Amino acid sequence: MERRTFLRAMIGTGATMALGFTMTRPALGYPAQTGTSPYGPLRPADANGIMLPEGFTSRVIARSTKIVGGTSHTWHSAPDGGACFADGSGWIYVSNAEISSGGGGVSALRFDSSAQITDAYSILSGTSRNCAGGATPWNTWLSCEEIDRGFVYETDPWGSIGAVRRDAMGRFKHEAAAADPDRKVIYLTEDESDGCFYRFVPNTWGDLWSGTLQVLAESNGVLDWANIPDPDGSPRRTRKQVSDARKFNGGEGCYYRAGTCFFTTKGDNRVWAYDAATNKLEIAYDDNLTDNPPLTGVDNITAAEVGDLYVAEDGGNMEICIITPDDVVAPFLRVTGQSSSELCGPAFNPVGNRLYFSSQRGTTGSSSGGITYEVTGPFRTAA
Repeated sequence: MERRTFLRAMIGTGATMALGFTMTRPALGYPAQTGTSPYGPLRPADANGIMLPEGFTSRVIARSTKIVGGTSHTWHSAPDGGACFADGSGWIYVSNAEISSGGGGVSALRFDSSAQITDAYSILSGTSRNCAGGATPWNTWLSCEEIDRGFVYETDPWGSIGAVRRDAMGRFKHEAAAADPDRKVIYLTEDESDGCFYRFVPNTWGDLWSGTLQVLAESNGVLDWANIPDPDGSPRRTRKQVSDARKFNGGEGCYYRAGTCFFTTKGDNRVWAYDAATNKLEIAYDDNLTDNPPLTGVDNITAAEVGDLYVAEDGGNMEICIITPDDVVAPFLRVTGQSSSELCGPAFNPVGNRLYFSSQRGTTGSSSGGITYEVTGPFRTAA
């Protein structure tokens, strides 16, 4: 029997599964199953090579190594994780640069209320492999270095305040961050095949200068948060310091909303749901638990206000897939002619009617060929 068939049979019979989570009654809708998108099927590719549902359009807003239109700023290579911030009646989109050897950093695009770009500029430079990150409730962007003993940098989307390295958040192969204002913690993922899921507990909420780094641990099926003895990760790496730390296969995107932190792991192609209120961990999506799975190569993740999750693919067939609150997974868009790239940085503007994302290597397959897009259309406001 194939693993997918076996696992689905186990769920169907209500059997206990040794997958490191408890199948509770509220989570019986998990994992998401293939279904029809609320936006309908994808239409043929548009002039930008993007397949979208009826009523949606795309435009290119920046290209790596090229001057951003209407500004004097050269857009960075290898665009990766990103987020949007309200700016009066407009907004700002920030984007990481996943370049090694000090070539990384973060750039920003400023839009007016008509979605026209009015400025572009750098808010962090001289770092390495800035992959994903996360926005904070106090309107800063946490940019994470995906290198051994990498740092988290707190940056100002407006570029008025210099970026600050947040050493207390630990040194490891950082991937993404998600702020939980309810418990006043920051969740962190780690891109290692034996990586961990962390949370940083600041001494003062809103100030990341000092605090406690913890790791999700599991003993006899019970989850708990354990302090990391040495967040500096030297000589012993953070993921190896707590013996019962829960391991995850290649942590990627991370997003918190309404009591749940969703995060992805690329090694087993899963979307996890950590219920912070009940301290339970569920599998929200697994391609081995889904017939004809549309989502493979899970990576960056974001959400619309209505509750839909949007998961970008690194691999697969270059799609951003939607997972609805009623646990239906389906393609939302597909980028064609760019099979040597990956999709990253999905983020909605504050109003929720424009989605930004990048193809990291574009049509060339090179980091200098990155393309950043905007998708506009009738995004739903109610499930």
